[in-house]
Amino acid sequence: MTVNDIFNYTESFAPIDTCADFDNCGILVGDKNQTVTKVLVALDITSSVVEEAKKIGAELIISHHPIIFAPLKKVSKNSVVYKLVENNISALCLHTNLDISPIFGVNTCLGDALGLQNGKFIDGTYAYIGEIDKPLSAKEFAKQVKEKLNCKGLRYTDKDKVQKICVSSGAGAEEIFTALDNGCDLFLTGEMKHHLLIEAMEKDIAVVEVGHFKSEDVVISPLVEKLSQQFPDVSFTKAKAVIDNVEYL
Repeated sequence: MTVNDIFNYTESFAPIDTCADFDNCGILVGDKNQTVTKVLVALDITSSVVEEAKKIGAELIISHHPIIFAPLKKVSKNSVVYKLVENNISALCLHTNLDISPIFGVNTCLGDALGLQNGKFIDGTYAYIGEIDKPLSAKEFAKQVKEKLNCKGLRYTDKDKVQKICVSSGAGAEEIFTALDNGCDLFLTGEMKHHLLIEAMEKDIAVVEVGHFKSEDVVISPLVEKLSQQFPDVSFTKAKAVIDNVEYL
């Protein structure tokens, strides 16, 4: 099995040509023809993730966030890119193409993790909409979210009754307008600016903000499982080195 074999499979559910114009996805480091027996899957590729990959003998790291986003002007010895090359580890990054996938992606996995029913992706957006089985207050729903996503803390605005829910992971706050256009009672995202919170309050839609990491890490374990089923002779492992470092007082 090669890096390119795995990349070609990811094209079936998160094709590169669907990623945003500003983005950088695909095989960003390494050789597409490299043989692969072990793969580490992580939200981010950090120095500690490279060390973990090296320790388990992984030839490939698959991440959500791109290891190369802005153009590189130099590659120093202590950089993550240098460490990947030095250890002959390739990097496949699936970012906005995985966010937007209606087949299998970050937002579909987020909806599944929250137990949303009758879920659907809104075309041309990063918004996934579904319903909870019975109406709850926004506070009651937020409590369930905190437990289901294992959040140390979260922010929310309250509302007496919510049932139709829109989710948009990470920095997907602008999809609040998609939620409004589709008559949603509550909008959940990773992080949200103050002016959009004001907009939501003015339009009477509740908001739950869970943090960037918690809204996206939900895709990693399902991705490991999906890849393991497709490539039973390759070992796929979720990285232990990537954690949410945010603390709450």
